[in-house]
Amino acid sequence: MRAAAMALTALSVFFSLDCLSAHRSKPDQVQIQVQEQSDRNTLKDAGTEAKKKKNQPHILFILTDDQGFNDIGYHNPTIKTPTLDKLAAEGVTLENYYVQPICTPSRSQLITGRYQIHTGLQHSIIRPRQPSCLPSHMDTLPERLREAGYSTHMVGKWHLGFYRKACLPTKKGFDTFFGSLTGSVDYYSYGSCDGPGLCGYDLHDDEGVAWGQEGKYSTTLFTQRARKILETHDPTDRPLFLLLSLQAVHTPLQTPKSYIYPYRDMTNVARRKFAAMVSTVDEAVRNVTYALRKYGYYRNSVIIYSTDNGAQPFTGGSNWPLRGRKGTYWEGGVRGVAFVHSPLLKRRRRVSKDLLHITDWFPTLVGLAGGNISKSPGLDGFDVWPTISEGKESPRQEILHNIDPLHKPVVQNMKWDTSTEETAVHKSKGHAVKKPKKKILRQKPKQKSAFKVKNVKKQRKSSDHAAKLKNTKPPPKLKLETVPKSKHNPKPTTKTRVKVKVYPQNQKPHYYKPHLKSHSSGPPSASGTSLPDFPPHIKPHVKSKSRRTTSQNLSWSSPPTPKSKTKLKLHLKSKSRRTLSQYQNASQQDTLLLPKSLPTPKFKLQPPQPVWDTSVQAAIRVRDWKLLTGDPGHGDWVPPQVLATLPGPWWNLERAQTTSFKTSTHKTVWLFNITADPCERQDLADQRPDVVQQLLARLVHYNQTAVPVYFPPDDPRANPELHEGAWVPWVDEEEDSEEDKYQGVYKKGRRRRRRRSASCASCSRSF
Repeated sequence: MRAAAMALTALSVFFSLDCLSAHRSKPDQVQIQVQEQSDRNTLKDAGTEAKKKKNQPHILFILTDDQGFNDIGYHNPTIKTPTLDKLAAEGVTLENYYVQPICTPSRSQLITGRYQIHTGLQHSIIRPRQPSCLPSHMDTLPERLREAGYSTHMVGKWHLGFYRKACLPTKKGFDTFFGSLTGSVDYYSYGSCDGPGLCGYDLHDDEGVAWGQEGKYSTTLFTQRARKILETHDPTDRPLFLLLSLQAVHTPLQTPKSYIYPYRDMTNVARRKFAAMVSTVDEAVRNVTYALRKYGYYRNSVIIYSTDNGAQPFTGGSNWPLRGRKGTYWEGGVRGVAFVHSPLLKRRRRVSKDLLHITDWFPTLVGLAGGNISKSPGLDGFDVWPTISEGKESPRQEILHNIDPLHKPVVQNMKWDTSTEETAVHKSKGHAVKKPKKKILRQKPKQKSAFKVKNVKKQRKSSDHAAKLKNTKPPPKLKLETVPKSKHNPKPTTKTRVKVKVYPQNQKPHYYKPHLKSHSSGPPSASGTSLPDFPPHIKPHVKSKSRRTTSQNLSWSSPPTPKSKTKLKLHLKSKSRRTLSQYQNASQQDTLLLPKSLPTPKFKLQPPQPVWDTSVQAAIRVRDWKLLTGDPGHGDWVPPQVLATLPGPWWNLERAQTTSFKTSTHKTVWLFNITADPCERQDLADQRPDVVQQLLARLVHYNQTAVPVYFPPDDPRANPELHEGAWVPWVDEEEDSEEDKYQGVYKKGRRRRRRRSASCASCSRSF
């Protein structure tokens, strides 16, 4: 028995040890399996990362300054740009591409992917002494590309503010920066002036001043730095994003003499120098693209070429045959020269007429880089790479060129017809004054004073009139009153004057109820924002004996002529949820690219509550149609080589000036079918008031999303004399942001008039 017990004990110990060994070996096997799985995942992630890096293209974005529509070889053979012509011919030429009319807005929209009304830069440019720059809370294109693994570099012109170090390019996503910070720099001395006696050196390397570069032509110097970046970077290690923002062809007109010789037959001196500067740009692009091939970038690269705004004919540029110039919202100021060249394009050697905008580069390039576009809410751009590469239809159907509540039409120096009832020109003094219809205080004999006219209270300007609203409100009601045909009025007229006052933030009139919320049944855009409904559907309610409400949408065909004294009331309602993709296409002649559900009313519009203050400078493009309100700027057609002299310093040309051509009335609304009339020669505002009303409604819609204009006064601490003669940041990082301290809108007009009168008469043209 004892022996049996001992045997059983031995067996139990043996089995327990065996079980313990098995128990211990099981976790070891699991741990090994986990380790092996982890190694496989690591290899897989490494392979995915390597594949991602391999698929991430190198991006070269070449941005020129003030190059007009007629300032490139494939539009004008007299301009010698063989490199640009070849790159465009082998890639995709963008012939329906839009930018902004001046420097800062275009560059801000490229870097942020947002409209001016969403960055506070609606008005003018950033002056060298202004404490202003890109909003500190807003992400940028180089930041998103750097998050995707890119090495980001910028060479050339910044012009997006530098009053503190947080505004510099190296603080906005670029690993390195070499170039100028202000808007206009001498090509050899790198001096930049902001008025008489306010000049300083402006060439920077990262966050320091790059002294000792005087005498080197800036286009050549920037090209050499770009080639050096391509040479020192390893294309197999990290993808590269290089923004080559050339100063050319902005004034001053300076170029080496060797480039002028091919244009010696041009009689216009300014045009001759300008064309020579374009040739320097062409050579710079040739040298940079050669470096792409030499150092192994080209096969996996995307080259984008774009201007920042239209040309200035007064300084030798040309937008012919387009209307207008730089600083205006005519086509000559906003339609840009651009093309894309890349071996990665699926459909090359073609011309694209799809509607594109400079804000589209943000989501397009981030998408190409494999970045996360959802981290950038509120983008106004669209991912248009399928449109450019494959020829698919552009997701963009409309462009808000701008809404500038500070820009009001200048009444002085306007040559109005004295026969009109509303305005008249006091010829003896050369000033335009409003002529009352009834009450006129006649001038007594031997009295030296001019006419005395009853003062009219000016509309109050406010930057807060564009505060963003969150709640959806129904659009305003419009009354359409029929005009019976008679001998005196055989054809109903449809001239409409719509004006509304500008209101402070958080204060709206009781009738100001625009359509805000847009319903979308389709998928959102690649930029994270869905295309808003355009326009809000109008559902008519006809008062009749039976009080029957028509449920059928209005058609574009003209309704039967109503009886006289019949009144129709149209109540705007936004019950439809159809998006732009459901709207019909229109012909290139006189068909609106809007829904079929709206008529062409042959009534005299008498809106009891105005929709939009048409004295505010604004411009919008919706498919074929373009609307301008306020003062769009000098609207002439300037053929090349007809302007021989420059009327004033460059800073006088950055802003739109009052039109000089004669008009019978002070016009504030223009409408054009850009597809049928790209040169804007036929104004259709009077013939199509229905289209005008719908586009005004779109302006109202966008205006509700706008932020207040940020245009602070000049800071005397920016004077280069206080900083060893250079333009550098002048505000310490410890100080509060100027965006937090500054409230309201700077009334620049009054202050500058006082400053001119206090200084000298000869300086009056400098500001």
